[in-house]
Amino acid sequence: MFLLSFLRVIKFSLQDVARNIWLSIITVIIITLALFSVNLLLGVKILTSATIRAVKDKVDVSLYLRSEASENLILALKSQVASLNSVKEVNYVSKQAALQSFREKHKNNPEILQALLELGKNPLSPSLIIKPKDINNYDELIMSLNKIDNDIIESRNFDDHKAILAKINNIAQKANQAGLFVSSLFVLITILVVYNAVRVAIFTHKREIGIMKLVGASTWFIRAPYLISAMIYALLGVIMIIIIIYPFLNLIQPYLAEFFSGFEVNLLAYYNSNFLLIFGLEFLAASLINISASLVAVGKYSKV
Repeated sequence: MFLLSFLRVIKFSLQDVARNIWLSIITVIIITLALFSVNLLLGVKILTSATIRAVKDKVDVSLYLRSEASENLILALKSQVASLNSVKEVNYVSKQAALQSFREKHKNNPEILQALLELGKNPLSPSLIIKPKDINNYDELIMSLNKIDNDIIESRNFDDHKAILAKINNIAQKANQAGLFVSSLFVLITILVVYNAVRVAIFTHKREIGIMKLVGASTWFIRAPYLISAMIYALLGVIMIIIIIYPFLNLIQPYLAEFFSGFEVNLLAYYNSNFLLIFGLEFLAASLINISASLVAVGKYSKV
């Protein structure tokens, strides 16, 4: 008996969505736009997190050493630096390794390579590349390195990586705020549109609702079709966003790969691996929002 009633409710809901086709289309479009803004916000968060991780991995400081420094003195200094609490690892780059890296970096610039050849000697210095344990303790590392007084240290390169990370975080925060504003705006519009769609549907079936009440139909049986309709709108919105988002991701992924060259950024792979989680949560959220709007409309306008 319950199953039969439920199937009737589903049938009535589908008929109602089809009967008010233009209003249904507008409702689904608004829901799709809301979900698209949510996915843009998710994309920004993924890209920001990947960028911050990549920058943190590349954060290091350099100690440039005198060319005439002996191997033993350099290794002793390396051990001293490695013993600092704020140091994760220390890599020694010899003069020859530095020269090889320089040539590789400028392999497409024959003028620089020619100038290097004419120089007749290796002008580069050996160095120690130091990675911090925690970027938050970057200042502590700099202070510790500045306290090291060793004659073989020629210069120190302490780039302000914290400032770079602060700028990235600031940009991400502003992007998230803008995304939240747009998403909230579309959610509000979705609530109003769904509310209006249910209101119109109730007025369309006002006479039928009155007859159902007269013959003893339960409140659930009268209200359920409009709640199911709200879930149908949510489902159609999620289907539409899936149809839209994948071509969009395929379109922008090559540009992202080029822009974030050297970083592991693949939005398409992220969506593929988290498909059910992402779109399942979006369907759940859209359904709850739509049902909430429908409950308010049904409670107000179904009293015949």
